Amino acid sequence: MDSQNVNLARIERIYNHNADTRSLLLKTLRGSTVPFRPGQFLSFLLPIGQTTVTRAYTVASLPDEGTLFEICLNRVGDGLGSSYLFHRSESDILQFNGPWGNFVLDQSEDCEQVFIADRTGVVPFRPMIHQALSVAHSCPIRLIYGERDWTALLYYDEWRSWEERHSRFSFEPVLINNYSDARALMPFIEKHYSVNDGTRRRFYICGIGKPLLALRDVLRKAEYERTVIKYERW
Repeated sequence: MDSQNVNLARIERIYNHNADTRSLLLKTLRGSTVPFRPGQFLSFLLPIGQTTVTRAYTVASLPDEGTLFEICLNRVGDGLGSSYLFHRSESDILQFNGPWGNFVLDQSEDCEQVFIADRTGVVPFRPMIHQALSVAHSCPIRLIYGERDWTALLYYDEWRSWEERHSRFSFEPVLINNYSDARALMPFIEKHYSVNDGTRRRFYICGIGKPLLALRDVLRKAEYERTVIKYERW
């Protein structure tokens, strides 16, 4: 890989959301901002053993948070990347390139926007919803976020604060019984969106594994056009 495309960042702070999920607050050694579009990810080059492993992590920062940028990740049992990052300390240096990805807001959003997240799939929605709320229109914005229990809900206080400040934003936490399967959100999605009532909507879906596609398929069966359903599967 061209070394000119690799950036270096120092871990400034580590925030543990819970036992297996943490955020790393980073700053480039140049002190420059990372010009990402909300929803995009960075590729981190992690020296593990005798090789370099590349892992993608979505930028969790808000666009106006200055030179610090945030990634949020959960510990995966046999995950080389997450294990490596969970053993890092403040002041450690990481290599990355990017940003990359097309899972971003469409230019024109004069319709209801529905964000559906499974576990850490909510991470890209933090800057995306922040951006959507900055646009001057009255269209509703809804976040449907599934997690295994209340303590695992990421950015909970922030969602509630946005809900209080913006009448068009609603936050719908859904506690899921099956932690490993996004299809646990299915009853909620079927109840509210299995029938297309003609309301102009755009859906953004993000989560882990193939079960996420089942949520997408519910919307397609309801005859929402493919172009109004964007999804990112991790």
